[in-house]
Amino acid sequence: MAIRRPDPVHWVYFQYGGRLPDRYREWVLHNSTCRTWLARAFVRGMVQVLPILALLFVGLGVFGGSWPLAAGSVLLGFLVSLRFTLAYAVESVDARLVQHGYPPEYGSAVRKREDAAAAARYRDRWARER
Repeated sequence: MAIRRPDPVHWVYFQYGGRLPDRYREWVLHNSTCRTWLARAFVRGMVQVLPILALLFVGLGVFGGSWPLAAGSVLLGFLVSLRFTLAYAVESVDARLVQHGYPPEYGSAVRKREDAAAAARYRDRWARER
């Protein structure tokens, strides 16, 4: 059975912390445990912060009159938000899974299990090639 992906409106709602209907529950699990989960967490963080940074840039540039100050402020805000997004990605993703009815730390457990299975496949392939 194919995993049902949310439409763009539900996707944006999810990015800003909303709880999706139960029909997207499997997609939320996939989104939180696939091999690109960290990149998806990064995108989520950027979707949340880029509109604010754009308003800050325009506000400081137009009303502050200093485009270099506006650019530096936005860059610094971007770097700080990037740091927080990546530093708390595991906790954030696990909290989203709890919000959708999964047990605490379920995403971390699934990712560890998948990583161990991938490492075992790699070791087996390496042993066969030797």
